Amino acid sequence: EAAAVLPMDGFHMDNGILEERGLLPRKGAPETFDVRGFLDIVSAVRQGGQEILVPVFDRSREIAIASARAIAPETRFILAEGNYLLLNEAPWTKLSGSFDLTVFVGPSVAVLEERLRDRWQGYGLDATEIHAKLFENDLPNGKRVIENSRPADIRIDIWE
Repeated sequence: EAAAVLPMDGFHMDNGILEERGLLPRKGAPETFDVRGFLDIVSAVRQGGQEILVPVFDRSREIAIASARAIAPETRFILAEGNYLLLNEAPWTKLSGSFDLTVFVGPSVAVLEERLRDRWQGYGLDATEIHAKLFENDLPNGKRVIENSRPADIRIDIWE
């Protein structure tokens, strides 16, 4: 294949680990990802020459599945995607220099709230659950990214 996607979501820590660390309510925040694992995979992909198996997040089960997608050695373009790849906080800053081109797609906070609300409604959450997800986790995470990311090569702002 000419291109493949490397999603950061595959590197969510397991709920058991998050529970032990008191982070389960914050699942999806920067500190709830296996950044070292993501760095290792990015490094292996950049070296090329061999098939790389990467994890994929299964939202229906809220679990990352190891080795769920293969990136072939002849793949020329890898699209690494995720909210925190440009976050200017340790350990995410270790990704600096890992990408040949970076793009930041930044919605306004209003657009972010609307899209997240729609997302959680689509998963059947009630109004109380949606409010908690939005204001105790998702929007603070989004604002953190908007306010504290390294500059990208290309920036796309979304206002509606």
